[in-house]
Amino acid sequence: MQPFRFSLDRVLAWRRTQLGLEEARFRQEMAAMAGIDRLRAEAEAAGVKAEMNVRGWRTVTGAELAALGEFRRAIQARKAEIAARRVRQVQKIAAQEAALMEARRRCRLLERLKEKRAGEWRSASDRELEEVASESYLAQWTRRATPNS
Repeated sequence: MQPFRFSLDRVLAWRRTQLGLEEARFRQEMAAMAGIDRLRAEAEAAGVKAEMNVRGWRTVTGAELAALGEFRRAIQARKAEIAARRVRQVQKIAAQEAALMEARRRCRLLERLKEKRAGEWRSASDRELEEVASESYLAQWTRRATPNS
């Protein structure tokens, strides 16, 4: 009997490549999210640091308080911009996750089909081997049972 060959092996390899690409894109989107979260933490830390520095001064002028107020507004605006970027990034991640799940589904479908076909091939191979063994046994039995002429 011929060795097992899955006729859709090239398609399966292509689907696996697609799955790898979708996984890489998903990791990129998650890394982008981590970068956005780092920016948010840095902005928050800058605001807290400025506040703590001003509180540590012995004398504070009105101009310095005004500058601190402007800095606070700038930090708030920066945090709002970062929050908007984060919302957009969450949407990108959701879309990429859906694409990743679809790629996984398609790949698993072909893998299951390959497993099923391999199982069918093994069953047919076992039946063929059993037939050959039966025929061999019967041939030997017939040779022994018939007297030499």
